[in-house]
Amino acid sequence: MPGSSRHVAGAGLGAPPGGAPPGPAWYVIHTRSRHEAKVEAGLRQRHLEVFLPRVAVPSRRRDRKVILDLPLFPGYLFLFADLQTQAYEEVIRTAGVVRILGHNRQFVPVPAATVQAIQTTLASDRPYYPWRFLRRGTWVRIIDGPLTGVTGIVQECREKKRKLVISVDLFCRALAVELDDDAVEPWPGP
Repeated sequence: MPGSSRHVAGAGLGAPPGGAPPGPAWYVIHTRSRHEAKVEAGLRQRHLEVFLPRVAVPSRRRDRKVILDLPLFPGYLFLFADLQTQAYEEVIRTAGVVRILGHNRQFVPVPAATVQAIQTTLASDRPYYPWRFLRRGTWVRIIDGPLTGVTGIVQECREKKRKLVISVDLFCRALAVELDDDAVEPWPGP
């Protein structure tokens, strides 16, 4: 969120090279409003690995209903790169990039397990949708079905159903998937 201490404070598009841990890792790129697809295409043209999670959203037009393919986390996408190399320069030169998220002028990588959990959820046949970010709740791990091994927070309990929220702490976003009660077990969390 703009003005948040989670952004690289006063660094414009990010901290200088060296503000990242060595080696490739997943990072969050903050984009201009509604520029996620443009940034994704620009980074791919520069041969960088990008992950832009999307969600199908029904929308009503005057004469028909349409399904829009929108970013799951508006204004953000994931980048897998070593930012101590020329990749940093490629990222900041890409049109639509606002900054690389971090804290105290250091880029903060997103745990690979978090990105993998989002990718696994999107690839499953379970319905998913954006969810408001919440810090409290019980951590669980899925033990049954195509999402086995994914961990997250139980957000809501209904009769024999649980809403599992996978949180991305770095930029305060989350996604939710609904599961049966017996598909999860308690987990100590991150």
